[in-house]
Amino acid sequence: MDIEKLIFEMTAEEKAALVAGTDFMYTNPIPRLGIPSLRMSDGPHGLRVQKEGGDNGVSESEPATAFPTAAATASSWNPENTRRMGEAIAEECRYYGVHTLLGPGVNIKRNPLCGRNFEYFSEDPLLAGVMGAAEIDGVQSKGVGVSVKHFALNNSENYRFMGNSIASENTMRRLYLKPFEHIVKHAHPATVMCAYNQINGTYCSEHKWLLTDVLRKEWGFEGVVMTDWGAMHDRVASLKSGLDLEMPGDTAICRRWILDGIKDGTLPMEDLDNACRNILNWIEKYVRQADPAPVDWDAHHALAAEIAADSAVLMKNEGALPLSGEDKLHICGELFENMRYQGAGSSMINPARLTTPKDAFTAHGISSVPIEECDKIIVFIGLTDEYESEGCDRDDMRLPESHLRLIDEMTKTGKPVIAVLFGGSPVELPFCDKVDAILNMYLPGQNGGTAVYELLFGEKNPSGKLAETWPIRYEDVPSHETFGKSINEVYAEGTEVGYRYYNKHNIPVRFPFGFGLSYTTFEKTEWKQNGEAFEQAITNTGSRFGGEVARLFIDGELRGFKKVYLAPGESVTVSIVPEPADENDYPDELVVTPEPPRFPVTLESRFTDFNQTFMGRILYNAVMSVLKKQRKHAEKLPEGPERDNAIKGAFFMKRIMDSNSPRSLSMCAGSQMPYNFAEGFVELTNRHLFKGIGCFIKKINAPKLPKENQV
Repeated sequence: MDIEKLIFEMTAEEKAALVAGTDFMYTNPIPRLGIPSLRMSDGPHGLRVQKEGGDNGVSESEPATAFPTAAATASSWNPENTRRMGEAIAEECRYYGVHTLLGPGVNIKRNPLCGRNFEYFSEDPLLAGVMGAAEIDGVQSKGVGVSVKHFALNNSENYRFMGNSIASENTMRRLYLKPFEHIVKHAHPATVMCAYNQINGTYCSEHKWLLTDVLRKEWGFEGVVMTDWGAMHDRVASLKSGLDLEMPGDTAICRRWILDGIKDGTLPMEDLDNACRNILNWIEKYVRQADPAPVDWDAHHALAAEIAADSAVLMKNEGALPLSGEDKLHICGELFENMRYQGAGSSMINPARLTTPKDAFTAHGISSVPIEECDKIIVFIGLTDEYESEGCDRDDMRLPESHLRLIDEMTKTGKPVIAVLFGGSPVELPFCDKVDAILNMYLPGQNGGTAVYELLFGEKNPSGKLAETWPIRYEDVPSHETFGKSINEVYAEGTEVGYRYYNKHNIPVRFPFGFGLSYTTFEKTEWKQNGEAFEQAITNTGSRFGGEVARLFIDGELRGFKKVYLAPGESVTVSIVPEPADENDYPDELVVTPEPPRFPVTLESRFTDFNQTFMGRILYNAVMSVLKKQRKHAEKLPEGPERDNAIKGAFFMKRIMDSNSPRSLSMCAGSQMPYNFAEGFVELTNRHLFKGIGCFIKKINAPKLPKENQV
């Protein structure tokens, strides 16, 4: 492909099409010039490949392997896990003809209530960057691209479409941009996906300092910058700021803005050509035919269990674990049979197979006995999809009340109680002192049941270490008073997030960053410096094979880590060359601007704000009625994963609509919700009847797409 020749031969209309997506997950082909379409798919811990003719929602997708989510894999502290997972996902991408995976997500876990924390790795930028880079290496080693996301400061969900993340440059540079910087410099991702939110008053999709000055000029990024789905605002401003691709596209208004900008000179053709050049390079490198080789689904299922077992964190154990084959067990809790193995939202996968704890126990002949007969009690509890999902932040850090009541009842029996936890982020554990063991599985993927069995019965030795701090109570979190409560998200705590905050202020926590028990014991020597490297000897002093993590902290920050696996009596010396410290001085001031009024509503208003007027309530309820029908339809489906995913999808769409804005909805819905309709909804809600009608009847004149001009 002679890219410069193609750019020279393309018309302005063809260029305007190329820099936008089509059919929700594709780039626009240019048939006249032989430019093919590139296909994308949601990730990041597996594929959500939409079936042909699907509704582009989060259900109705092709079977794929649901691997453990990032909240789990980060707790393995083993980048080899995410690298191997990335390779397997890429094989499935090629099988389905997908050229680029939308993931991984590497945003910092600023607050435990963020509804999307299950998709993110850590509160620490080095751990997040290393684990994310390894996944990217795995995916791209197989000829499939990635889109690392969400760039940047996308750390909450309630106002993610219009929220304004207010942070100093020092806070951004030393914490929130660090994972992306590491990944760009070490893993060279094919694309970077910009976030929905604003940073200090400017939307990420048109933030020149972020997309050009930092990402391209400082870090040397040479790939494509795309929007998150519906994150476009001003198409001309975004092109001039370094944003190449608008997704999902099919927005006539954006093509009109581009062509008008070229015509009147407000958009230099050079900026449009640069975006086209980046997209053509991406297409040339990654567009391939579907791989004819079949996927080894059994091997991927086994890998999912292997990673889940290596990632699980044994938080407490007073001799209750591991179980023996002689133990008589009383087993309870809804998550024993209905294991929560993935999060809810755009990353939701239709699992190729599913092995729950009940499946694994049954396969090994393990059954439950009554409580006045058992030796030990196992309670399967955690966060359900109603409590934790993309699209909204949690209200608190509590487990469901029914789960708390159940474990309270079990501890009152006087029998040893083992709690098995599922969920994507920390919860308060008021029963911690009453139970004998806590095994935290996070969200372990489709074969989590196998991993649970192997860990409980000692076939595998827990070796996961927490990638985030577990506070005793939510009030101990530095941003607890303001997080997720308004459009302005002020990062007043600066870099004092997670362990940095708790350590500096000597605040007790339930479980610290890096904590995790084992069925064996280890001894570590003090770190010794040897040239540029630091060395530590680790010895397995127990009776079981197990894994341990060497963690190097300098000046209170993690600067390197390495996981080792040792047989009883075995020793190894770990050598770590620390990540270089950033010696620059950055401005640390915060500039907080007033929040916009809730009324009159604008194109950037939260959809729930439409309920302030009679006409707005009619419009809001009309949209919500469609989602209610979707939920009712899902509930009528036969029991099984398809029904579960359909119900989760309905929950997710309700949450997304509540937090959406008319502009973002228009930019995501294409021809189903043209931009002038969004303008009309705003005018009607603001009681401007005739202006609203005028918006609905006006026409956006945009040329046909190149694919529509074929004879």
